[in-house]
Amino acid sequence: MENSNNFDKKNSLKINQLLLDLNSGIPTKISSSLKAFQVNGNISILRPLAELLKTDLTLDSENEVLEFLGDLKSTQVKEEIISILRDEKFLNQRQKLLTTIWNCKVDYSDYIAEFVEIACDGNFMEAFECLTILENLDGPFQEQHILECHLHLKEYIEDTTTAKDPQKAQIMSEIALLIRDFDLNTDED
Repeated sequence: MENSNNFDKKNSLKINQLLLDLNSGIPTKISSSLKAFQVNGNISILRPLAELLKTDLTLDSENEVLEFLGDLKSTQVKEEIISILRDEKFLNQRQKLLTTIWNCKVDYSDYIAEFVEIACDGNFMEAFECLTILENLDGPFQEQHILECHLHLKEYIEDTTTAKDPQKAQIMSEIALLIRDFDLNTDED
């Protein structure tokens, strides 16, 4: 038990040092900490990575962070990534974060309604990214998630208080057709 506790402390210290290097602003330290996170990381690093995207990173460092997020394979990351996408303090980074989802190997099929909601609430590029994510989901989809999608789309269509961007409206039509197709293949367990 004591050995496990020592390992946890050592790992925690290592992650804290890597987070310091990550936030140093020095591209070489950022790069090396990202490489180390591939071995030593856990889901606790996701929020600091999203925070890092809010800073004045070099284009290379930003691309490395986005590539790191897109290479995640653990299913444990899904809930935290969705939480970050819903967090208002990351609205300016949301489109970039969405690109990492359709690139990654993790199946987000259980979050189909969240992507439709983000598409409805977001701008054209966010809706476009959500469409790409939706097109790449494996399914099967649960009936309750499809119903939530229909509700989000209905609210979007019925909202007359906001002027609709014609490009986004086209994307939303494509999302609605996609959801209709998914509805025909719903997992009704």
